[in-house]
Amino acid sequence: MVVRVFIASSSGSVAIKKQQQDVVRLLEANKIESEEVDLTMSEEQRQWMYKNIPPEKKPAQGNPLPPQIFNGDRYCADYDSFFASKESNTVFSFLGLKSQLASKAEP
Repeated sequence: MVVRVFIASSSGSVAIKKQQQDVVRLLEANKIESEEVDLTMSEEQRQWMYKNIPPEKKPAQGNPLPPQIFNGDRYCADYDSFFASKESNTVFSFLGLKSQLASKAEP
């Protein structure tokens, strides 16, 4: 499965842009196959994301803000939860992936 990161390319928020970059860079650094889905370019994708975030993970008011992370169709996290998994060195299990330590040993 491909990890999908829902982003907003035209966000006016510097914090959101930085968080989106942090997630994408960490996935790239760990050679985790990922795809960026730009919410500003597709109303269909935006509605899909809103519908597939569990109710307990949605904000009390407004819509969930990017970045939002899915593994295939399975919701994984928002930025704060993703960052916590990075700090505890559990990104692979957090995303429902097997660790790629063996592949790092290859030339």
